[in-house]
Parts: sequence; C-alpha cells; structure tokens
Amino acid sequence: MANFHSQLNRERETIKERIARINESLTRSDYNTGRYIVLEAQPTPDAVIRDFQNELRACTEGALTGSEDSQYSEAKFLQVKHIIGRFRGREGISEQDRRWAAKVTDVRNWFVFAASERWREDNSEYEHYSDSGGKSGGQKEKLAYTILAASLAYQFGLEWGAVRSRPFRFVVIDEAFGRGSDESAQYGLRLFAQLNLQILIVTPLQKIHIIEPFISSVGFVHNEEGRASKLRNLSIEEYRAEKARITG
Repeated sequence: MANFHSQLNRERETIKERIARINESLTRSDYNTGRYIVLEAQPTPDAVIRDFQNELRACTEGALTGSEDSQYSEAKFLQVKHIIGRFRGREGISEQDRRWAAKVTDVRNWFVFAASERWREDNSEYEHYSDSGGKSGGQKEKLAYTILAASLAYQFGLEWGAVRSRPFRFVVIDEAFGRGSDESAQYGLRLFAQLNLQILIVTPLQKIHIIEPFISSVGFVHNEEGRASKLRNLSIEEYRAEKARITG
C-alpha cells in the first residue's frame, strides 16, 4: 500500500513538473500584447478524491516505523482492507466501486486546472480563466488554442522552439478555423509552429489565406457533381503561382 501511495504521488509530481515546463515555454509567447498565459494546477475540492487521499494517507502513516500496539496494527489492517475491498468491488455495488476506483486513481482528477493571464512587465494578473464562460468568441478560441498546444506539449513532452527531436510530431486538425476569427487562428498556428509540429489541416477553401504562411503544401479536394473525389497536391509555391495567374 505504501508503494502504491508513493507511485500516485510520483505521478502527481510529474504533472506539476510538466505544467511548470509548459509555463516556462508559454512565457515566451505573448497571449495578448504585453501579456502571457500561465497554467495553474490546484488541488481539487472534490470530496471523493479528498476522502480517498486522506484514507490512503491514514493507511501509510507510521507504516515504516511500525508499532507493537495490537490495536494500532488492527486499525491499519482494517483501513487497508476497506480500500482493497473497494478496488476489488463489493458485492452488489461492484460497478459503483469500479467507477470510484477509476476516478480516484487517475491522478489528473486530483487537480483543477485554470489559466492566468499576466502582465509581462511585473507578472501581475490581468485576468483569471477558470472556464470559458462569459468570454468573447475570440477569447475562447485563443484560450482553447493555448490549452490545446499546452496539452500537446504535455502529452508528447515537447518544448517550445525545440527543432531537433526523435518523436514524430504529426497532428491532424479537422474542420479547422471554419468559424473562428483570423487573429485567433493565426495565434494558434504560431503556437503549433513553436512546438515544431507537423500538421495536416482540413479547412474550407475560403480559410486557406489564414494558414498559407504556415504551410508548405496544399492538397485540394474536389468532388465533381458528387460522383468521385479527386485530390490535387500542390507545393505552396505552385499554389501561389496558380492563384496569381487566376486572380491576375
């Protein structure tokens, strides 16, 4: 049980370390002029998670030093038995216990995450985002792109601006930028570029001007009379030359 507790604590510290590493990178990119974003991971107020943490702590407190007191040993035994019983699934409520176990052992649930927008000049807080409620469409989009980029960095252990990397950094974004503002879309693309991601963007043709500065090739999909789709591949230079020919 002590080893199990230690493993969960190690995972919790890993999350903290990765968030700290992401924040170091986020400070290098302006969220708004003169301001940057910091991601915050605070202990969850969820009573189920907190009760489990307290029970787990009670099981392991004093376990290394031990005690000759029989009542102490019996109490520890019953505490451990209770937790193991829930992990195994108690008769009649095994499904409820299964959901409980999945929730309390996923250390991501031990945190609530938020974002703090801060002034670069003195690091004071400009605005705090605990959710996207009440924000404008553009604010929601920019915050969503920031969280997406941070999530990719967290998932793959990426760092902003790192060029050399062994892992294959390929991301597909479908129905991209169809309803968003040009400014927030370009902000998101700059973040992805800082992560040195290889991105396949599926977007309506009228939005291609947004992604044009960030791509090296275009795959134009055309379906004539709804019969069969055709794909035409162009380098960005070929696309620009053909665009100039048609419009000029």
